[in-house]
Amino acid sequence: MSDATLEIRMQVMWNRLISVVEEQAMTLLRTAFSTSVREAGDLSAGVFDPEGRMLAQAVTGTPGHVNTMAEAVLHFIAGIGRENMFPGDTYVTNDPWKGTGHLHDITMVSPSFKGERLVGFFACTAHVVDVGGRGFGADGKSVYEEGIQIPIMKFAERGRVNADLIRILRANVREPNQVVGDFYSLAACNDVGHERLIAMMQEIGLESLDALGEFIFTRTRAAMLERIRALPRGRWENDLLTDGYDRPVRLACSVEIGEDVVNVDFTGTDPISTHGINVPIIYTKAYASYALKCVVAPDIPNNWASLEAFTISSPENILNAPRPAPVSVRHVIGHLVPDLVLGALARALPGQVLAEGAAALWNIHMSVRPVAGQAGRRAEILMFNSGGMGARPGLDGLSATAFPSGVMTMPIEATEHTGPVVVWRKELRPDSGGDGQYRGGLGQVIEIEALPGHEFDFSAMFDRMNHPARGRDGGAPGAPGRAALDDGTVLKPKGWQHVPAGRRLVLHLPGGGGFGDPARRDPAARADDISKGYVGK
Repeated sequence: MSDATLEIRMQVMWNRLISVVEEQAMTLLRTAFSTSVREAGDLSAGVFDPEGRMLAQAVTGTPGHVNTMAEAVLHFIAGIGRENMFPGDTYVTNDPWKGTGHLHDITMVSPSFKGERLVGFFACTAHVVDVGGRGFGADGKSVYEEGIQIPIMKFAERGRVNADLIRILRANVREPNQVVGDFYSLAACNDVGHERLIAMMQEIGLESLDALGEFIFTRTRAAMLERIRALPRGRWENDLLTDGYDRPVRLACSVEIGEDVVNVDFTGTDPISTHGINVPIIYTKAYASYALKCVVAPDIPNNWASLEAFTISSPENILNAPRPAPVSVRHVIGHLVPDLVLGALARALPGQVLAEGAAALWNIHMSVRPVAGQAGRRAEILMFNSGGMGARPGLDGLSATAFPSGVMTMPIEATEHTGPVVVWRKELRPDSGGDGQYRGGLGQVIEIEALPGHEFDFSAMFDRMNHPARGRDGGAPGAPGRAALDDGTVLKPKGWQHVPAGRRLVLHLPGGGGFGDPARRDPAARADDISKGYVGK
């Protein structure tokens, strides 16, 4: 076989491997019980070699899941032990420090055997609606309050599900059918990946993935080194303020570009919080690496070799919080890490990096119940919402778009089907995008009420209310967010709060910052903004 023919053959197999993991992810989307998975796509899926190195990931998924999973598989291999792995096994954990940063994310890993030979692993992660404890919120003072902890263990051995684990889950969560259903969906998606992989290997005549893995890693590593060596050498710093829980939190970083590696260090960041907004380093690494890759190599496949080019360091602080720190709402601070890192890169690459955006999802978890003495329905409802992206060099920011998480918007109909609530408004928020040569993306206005005879508590997981997204290169900041009841009662950015029967929760999501001098905006673009109602006259 000639070198050219071998190259083509390997590339075809690489593409086939990506299709395998994409089908793996689609299985999870189509079978999941929780709306956060089946509607928003808050999941990830990937295939790994026998050493636990990620070969390929599904396009569907979030950086906070797939990049943490790239490290988590190594924890599974160490925790289970190769000698205890058998065909038909599936392993599980929600350990925040060995998984994806908080207890609500369930990670499952399954070994893939071809005959008696271990040829790889499949892994997937998804956010479940409840894990017990205080519920999904920032009010806990330690991880022990935040829900049930599942150490790395077997969900199934040789195809037989651990019935004791299922009974423990059912006794500890508020929505047992949804949660247990999602566990089975996660296991099933790994099974589908395994079946498709073995079928591919049999069709092509592969006994192992060793040669394919070497091809993937060699090509990826060479491409990453080429991109890094084209960057300017040096060290650049940035910081930003977040709303925190009850006081602002300062995040700081430095980005140092060397010949073969880019390092991000978070020295100078504020200490660990007493509330559940802390971030395990595994999650911080995931989003810092994502920010670097967006700028350095957005078109190079994401795998072990591409992630190896980025190193992350930090002293103990809110971005490197050790056990047993409370971490339930780690995504809020974690989603601001890309803006922090991109701000440093903007100093190294002026004019090439987008402005800050809303960043953190405006998630709300609603616990709905009948008013005392009235009949009705109880429900736990999780809703994902997004503000505006920062403007980009040459393009306006995207409105109501989940950057950096990449999750999809939940349809109103799906939310209302889940429990007794009505979403009265969900529309773009005029004048929320920062002005500039290129306008920041718009946030949203969302108005929610429980059905008659019901009330609800909700967990606020918001940011950018007191510290809006900053513009870049002369662009104006985006509008800050706001949360209130329809009677004007102002609500906190984080924590469990009450919405009485007959009252509505009104959210004004933040907009993205503008890019460039507003005086240079194309008059036709301004006229278009006015005609569409994006800005006032």
